[in-house]
Amino acid sequence: MLGRYIIEPGVFNFLERQEPGAGGEIQLTDALRSLTKERPMYTYVFEGRRYDVGDRLGFLQATVEFALKREDLREPFREYLEGLMRRLQAVMEDGA
Repeated sequence: MLGRYIIEPGVFNFLERQEPGAGGEIQLTDALRSLTKERPMYTYVFEGRRYDVGDRLGFLQATVEFALKREDLREPFREYLEGLMRRLQAVMEDGA
């Protein structure tokens, strides 16, 4: 499960008053729980592929997959990848 927040600035008022929680730290989730007692909070259930672009491999995966979905990049990028794979295969065969 993945959680991300889009929160209104009013949460900072709750953070200022929030007592330390787990690990002796001020917890955003505790402030959000307090906020919900005064205001509604909305959720969105995301369905789809998630990319962790903060991770180097995830960033590369997202870049490749999005490039292949773009009409203006799909064919030239596919050709590039095919050429790259041929070169990689030749290197692997030479090393075997």
